[in-house]
Amino acid sequence: MRRGLISRSVVELPDAVLEARLDRVRAAMRADGLDALLLYTNNTRPAGVSWLTGFVPYWSEALLVVPAGGAPYLVAALSFRVKSWIERVSRIGGVLHHPRIGLRAGQQIAAARKDAAVGIVDFDGLPAGIAADLREAGPDLRPTDASTLFATLRSRADAAEIALARKAAAIAQAALAQARGESLNAMIAAVERQARLLGAEEIYLAAAPDLARDARFIRIEGERTLGQRFALRATVAYKGTWVRLIRSFCESALAEQAAARLAQAVAALPSDRGFKDFKSFVVEGCRMAQPLEPLMGSRIESANTPAPGALVSVQALISIDGTTMPVGAPALIGADGGAGSLLASLLWH
Repeated sequence: MRRGLISRSVVELPDAVLEARLDRVRAAMRADGLDALLLYTNNTRPAGVSWLTGFVPYWSEALLVVPAGGAPYLVAALSFRVKSWIERVSRIGGVLHHPRIGLRAGQQIAAARKDAAVGIVDFDGLPAGIAADLREAGPDLRPTDASTLFATLRSRADAAEIALARKAAAIAQAALAQARGESLNAMIAAVERQARLLGAEEIYLAAAPDLARDARFIRIEGERTLGQRFALRATVAYKGTWVRLIRSFCESALAEQAAARLAQAVAALPSDRGFKDFKSFVVEGCRMAQPLEPLMGSRIESANTPAPGALVSVQALISIDGTTMPVGAPALIGADGGAGSLLASLLWH
């Protein structure tokens, strides 16, 4: 369950932006002969529905139905008492409430057309119980996998999405700048507090307490002894947009070299040639429902190479003068022949 404030800003995410996204989706649906598009959401898989409507769930689950010829509506497992809140924080045509969201969505779709062709985004990720309820409600419905359709539509970020990512990155950077205190727990508390004050919907913090021993990030439970060099990673959500940013606590010369090397590698994306001298790397981004899905990297066998113009978060391990350290930041992959660029600085002064 999220603890941060979820609200809607028509300045940061205007109606016109959401309508333009829906227009593109409807055009693709018509081209594929789809009568409706179905997107599942919960607090760990909010990205597809938030991209189309601005809705981000605190908890529970819901289905967004996008009819080919009408306004999208949400079928939510939440009770009726949250209807007004959902309508305030999103742009949808209506909210239906039912404990079996697959059953209610199927009934609604079948009522419009008994044998409707229904495209399901993240087809393999739809929970089995919801899929069974959908079949029960509309045995003549024709479900099909619409994952590629949707992933293609949102592969290149629009101006509003880039602005939200920059805001999330600014929150992460300002929060990590507050990492002060006599203990790791004190630092983590200060970082989380600052992120919440700046409007983060969520922040997850992980640490590599002693880079000389292990550069992997872990969630901290209890107190850990800090090494001479250590690192913090902040994963921040703002208005449905998620980013990761790493701050390494080390000599300034090492930090500057690492930041420059990461910027050079990001400039070459979506090619991975810039990472050939890194110990490891991973590029994460959103294709459908997961906000930070691993797309490509040194340990990913089947890559979903991000498109030019995509928003991503990059993490890597680099060795400089025998010192291994993590680096990572959100980035925008270059489009139209341009170079990719980081959305946040890795240097703190």
